[in-house]
Amino acid sequence: MQHHPISKYRPFPQVDLPDRAWPTRTIDKAPTWCSVDLRDGNQALINPMNLEQKLRMFALLTDIGFKEIEVGFPSAAEVEFEFTRTLIERGLIPDDVFPQVLTQSRPPLIARTFEAIEGAERAIVHLYNSTSEVQRRVVFNSDRDGIKQIAVAGAAQIRELADKTDSHIVFEYSPESFTATELDYAVEVCDAVVEVWDPSPERRMILNLPATVELATPNVHADQIEWFLRHVQRRDSIILSLHTHNDRGTGVAATELGLLAGAERVEGTLFGNGERTGNVDIVTVALNMYTQGVDPGLELSDLSRLIEVSNYCTEIPIGVRHPYAGELVFTAFSGSHQDAIKKGMAAQAEVQAQADQNGKSTRWDVPYLPIDPTDLGRSYEAIIRINSQSGKGGVAYVMDAEFGCQLPKTMQPELGLVIQALSDRVGREIEAQEIWDEFEREYLQAEEPIRFVDYSISTDNLDTSRMNGTLVVEVDGTRRELTGAGNGPIDALKAALGSAGLADFRLTQYSEHALGQGSNATAIAYIQIVYGGEVTRYGAGTHPNIAKASAKALLSALNRCVRAKEAQTAEIAVQR
Repeated sequence: MQHHPISKYRPFPQVDLPDRAWPTRTIDKAPTWCSVDLRDGNQALINPMNLEQKLRMFALLTDIGFKEIEVGFPSAAEVEFEFTRTLIERGLIPDDVFPQVLTQSRPPLIARTFEAIEGAERAIVHLYNSTSEVQRRVVFNSDRDGIKQIAVAGAAQIRELADKTDSHIVFEYSPESFTATELDYAVEVCDAVVEVWDPSPERRMILNLPATVELATPNVHADQIEWFLRHVQRRDSIILSLHTHNDRGTGVAATELGLLAGAERVEGTLFGNGERTGNVDIVTVALNMYTQGVDPGLELSDLSRLIEVSNYCTEIPIGVRHPYAGELVFTAFSGSHQDAIKKGMAAQAEVQAQADQNGKSTRWDVPYLPIDPTDLGRSYEAIIRINSQSGKGGVAYVMDAEFGCQLPKTMQPELGLVIQALSDRVGREIEAQEIWDEFEREYLQAEEPIRFVDYSISTDNLDTSRMNGTLVVEVDGTRRELTGAGNGPIDALKAALGSAGLADFRLTQYSEHALGQGSNATAIAYIQIVYGGEVTRYGAGTHPNIAKASAKALLSALNRCVRAKEAQTAEIAVQR
């Protein structure tokens, strides 16, 4: 057996912070959000966005409430430069939105960046250089002082160019690969940049601490952020920003814990698109806040639109299990989950109705659904879907939500087994229409050996509390007219069947309701009987006339019992 070369790796060092404060805090307000979909997200695409796609993405980002958007890396490529110019020259940047442009700390690139934003009312100029030990040693072949000087020189050039423009420039600095940089050195470099830019509490600068590569668990990231904030100078003049990636699959958790540690700003992309395993997913972080009663400050009520634009612009589909946005995240296949959701939805509707009457609000509390799908523009119809793992609750939910059939509780397990058998036969998920078709075949069309033809009732002339029923049926192809009297339509129906020796059953459950609204609505009736003292089955019948619907339901139950009894007899014969 081949063993993994585990000796190649070492545990990431912990941060010495015994009095850490972040574990006892909660997130009670949204950070400033900065979308990097058009820069970090775009550079990670197999096919980078064209101008039309970039403009569509920019419009979406402003529509949903982003006030800071990194529009590109203007000095990296002509298309990036031209997109920035297009936004400025066409006047496409809203008055309350800051476009952000990224630049390495190299003189020609910084100069080109300022050319790109010429004429902008406002902009964030984002300077970065790599500071980690491995980057210093392997990539730049430089020591601490040399790398710090790169940052300081770039900061000085940016301040000089900013002083010459009428634009409102906000400064941002990122020590790239912050999480792999010695904390004391990260503070040293950032302090040096802060001194050059000389921010104030009234005109703060942004210090962005990128987890360019996730190297440790999220708690270590939070420790790094808290340690940094305790040691950096001029804290009141700094906006502390996070920029997490998802190499370990914990970008969202690292961001949330980083906010607990004191960060005030988050850079990320809508659905986590970005280099390698991606940037932090801002939609997920924002909706996580929403589920805790915190306003995320982003308009996410039409999630389908976000998905559509993202798919179009990035040409990368959203995974079916993607948090909140995935096709199946509000879908239950498990029978126990479906039953709990169905009951929870019914209880929620009842509580909400009472709250509406009293002019009050109510909290969302449905099993397995941490958020109301309708808050995101999703529909309840997609919540429960049926396969071989599904149970009675799921089938009952679909029958109600899709077709208006409010199945009696004791009927739900019976139909659940019927649909489960269908799913086993076809070996796949069952669509709603297939559920109805199977219900129709099994219940509404159960016409052997007794086929319903007609049923009429009238009041007894001598005793108005009694009703006379006339049932017309076909038995083995022969039409028969049966009559009987009883205390109501169902009792009279049973008496009519008894007159022909067809009443060897006991009626145990009866319910009915309208399918739809108005005087022309079809009625549906559900009847359960115990046949021959040993076989119990439900029947169902539909008809605009409720008495006829009930008659069809009783015959359906009787026919299903006869079939079940015959099947039992045949099985016993085979066993003998």
